[in-house]
Amino acid sequence: MPDSAAVNSMFGRIAGRYDLANRLLSGGRDLGWRRRLVAAAGRAQPRELLDLATGSGDVAFALERGVPSAGRIVGLDFCLPMLAEAERKRPAGSRISFQAGDALALPFSDGSFDAVTIAFGLRNLADRSRGLAEMRRVLRPKGRLLVLEFSQPSAWFRPFYLAYLRHVLPWLAGRVTGERAAYAYLNESIEVFPGREALAGELRAAGFAGVTAVPLTLGIVALHEGEKVS
Repeated sequence: MPDSAAVNSMFGRIAGRYDLANRLLSGGRDLGWRRRLVAAAGRAQPRELLDLATGSGDVAFALERGVPSAGRIVGLDFCLPMLAEAERKRPAGSRISFQAGDALALPFSDGSFDAVTIAFGLRNLADRSRGLAEMRRVLRPKGRLLVLEFSQPSAWFRPFYLAYLRHVLPWLAGRVTGERAAYAYLNESIEVFPGREALAGELRAAGFAGVTAVPLTLGIVALHEGEKVS
């Protein structure tokens, strides 16, 4: 599992160029992945919504635009430089509040939210089972968890994808952010992360029901959903 202090430091160093790097390294596909997450969240019509590992706030802002039922949106992250970027981008009148916090010990009471989202952050938790338990705890009964995360691609595509991760991505990211090592970590964490069926099993083990896992872009990303029954 990742080291929390190292992950925090890494994201702090790349915060200022994080959004640009995301656009370039995904070829703009991150916008489409985010739209799928927002559409799924909107179908649940949550009134209060928590976005974990919110980073620079792009998912929270997309949720604000795309989920009109949400009167309260909280974006939480443990990396202060990333939260500073999110605050810098927050428009006047936004119904989003950003705050610092640890996904392994959420600073909210039981049953505080109708939906919890986490995009490309579950992979960075030092203890996934503990993080999933915390997400379930802060959800109300019938609340929805939505996890957008890198996954394992289709078998025929995997050699090409790994070549990109191992060679092209760190080089390009190093040119954009000046932090090649940060994206070497990205490559390594993606390679060892569970595929969508295995991660779906982890959500079920954490007590979520009706778990689904939808592959996106040849399976390099998956959108997982689960419900807190009671």
